[in-house]
Amino acid sequence: MARDMERLKFLLSFFFRYFHTLRYLKPLQIYRRIWFCIVKPKLDESPAPPIRKSLEMLRPLARRRPSLLNAYTFKFLNQSGALDVLGWERFDETDLRSKLWRYNQHYFDDLNADNAADRKIWHLALLQRWVAENVQSSGLGWDPYPTSLRIVNWVKWQSEGNVLPEVCVQSLAVQTRWLTQRIEWHILGNHLFANAKALIFAGLFFCGKEADRWLSQGLSIIVAELPEQVLLDGANFELSPMYHVVFLEDLLDLINLAQAFPGVIPCADIESWREFAQRMLRWLDGMTHPDGEVAFFNDAVIGSAPNPAEVFAYASRLGLKFDRVVTKITHFADSGYIRLASSEVLLLIDVAQVGPDYLPGHAHADTLSFELSLFGKRVFVNGGTSEYVAGHIRQVERGTASHNTVVVNGENSSEVWAGFRVARRAYPFDLVIEENPDSVFISCAHDGYSRLKCMPIHRRTWEFSDSRLVISDQIVGDFECAVAYFHVHPDMKISVDASGGWVLVMEGQKISVSVEVGDPKWSSSYFAPEFGCRLRTQCLEVALGSEGARVCIEWSSIE
Repeated sequence: MARDMERLKFLLSFFFRYFHTLRYLKPLQIYRRIWFCIVKPKLDESPAPPIRKSLEMLRPLARRRPSLLNAYTFKFLNQSGALDVLGWERFDETDLRSKLWRYNQHYFDDLNADNAADRKIWHLALLQRWVAENVQSSGLGWDPYPTSLRIVNWVKWQSEGNVLPEVCVQSLAVQTRWLTQRIEWHILGNHLFANAKALIFAGLFFCGKEADRWLSQGLSIIVAELPEQVLLDGANFELSPMYHVVFLEDLLDLINLAQAFPGVIPCADIESWREFAQRMLRWLDGMTHPDGEVAFFNDAVIGSAPNPAEVFAYASRLGLKFDRVVTKITHFADSGYIRLASSEVLLLIDVAQVGPDYLPGHAHADTLSFELSLFGKRVFVNGGTSEYVAGHIRQVERGTASHNTVVVNGENSSEVWAGFRVARRAYPFDLVIEENPDSVFISCAHDGYSRLKCMPIHRRTWEFSDSRLVISDQIVGDFECAVAYFHVHPDMKISVDASGGWVLVMEGQKISVSVEVGDPKWSSSYFAPEFGCRLRTQCLEVALGSEGARVCIEWSSIE
């Protein structure tokens, strides 16, 4: 009987998790998911259209890290592998590489990475090998997303003065025809935008009626998606700073290529793209730490996209200007992030939703978390993202306990599961921002735990001044246990001070941490600054009682 009850509970839990995941989807996504699984178009291998003559050279692109170590050895996600050993997509017990690693093989990002010209001979051989060894329309290399990125990278490579082999030009046309039948309407978001960008690139690379159809299809998607995917404050609507950079690079690439083919794309479209890009540049400026890298909210890592400085320089080469974020307090109201800054401090606060309801795949359960940099270095950090493989590590890294916020009854604030899914999710409310002459007071709550018994509400306040940050947490309603997590960057050295608090010392500066309310303890945790990289670090855990928790962080230079 007891076993039957447990089985029933599991089935009900399974049902409700799926229900609360699927109910947010658009009907188009459901219909297109079914269509995508059923309809399998055939490759159209008819001759490629003629190549369009460019009137201008591309402006120098934003560059990534090189990923080709020698002629046939890749390094992605901090893991290397030789093509002659691994092939393009083998999966068996001897191959532990993830789907994302395999996808990277098919992107061809190295064609346009740092010092790519030094590897031109390798690139030529690899291009022709891909065509020879990926002749079928099945396999990871033919998934729409890697196909889109590969089309763009091949066109960029030729547009910078290289010459694609004839077999690659023919393959480029075949891949584009295939992509027109595999547009990712079932996913939407950045995948759909990448599909449209690839169609525009192919439509400008080739000429003739077929190329014009590709160009028209791509432009129609971009026109519809830009107002949806770029919020009024400039953020990409998936609310991942890393994907914001990827999306912004896509937009800059479109501007760049359009300028190389003057008169083909309407001037009004290009001017609209420039206006969207300027908004996105300002948001990125505001969400970049003093170390020059992005904040770690939702899925975010260093090294997967060009760093912000590279993107800002690219935008400048395209003649784009934007207003830098210089105010003490900046509220990105549409995306839901708050930036507080002074000469020595940068505090970033997450009062955002997890992302668009129909597309939360890159969301973490990080509502009301924060990140803090002092004296140019990160001090308190969210846990980051080391992998995309559904499993224990992915679940932990998306979970609330890996972020600088509060876990109630051992549950996540949003029900993240299965790698890229979210069932019930937290919604912030009651945001208050008060700016005083010497300080700023911010308060917010969220309802992510209202699904639990007694429906507890987490409320958090931040009291910020030039030398002090006080964070207070309160759980409104009954709860069994609640813990506030404060993850320290691995570079920080921690020692106990005379008053019973802790001192973090870094290059002549002193940071004091004290717990004024709550029961503290230190534990071991992880920080994942890049894919494939997990660094051990320390975390201050503060158990909340009936009076909540109150943590004070103070900083000063050591005389």
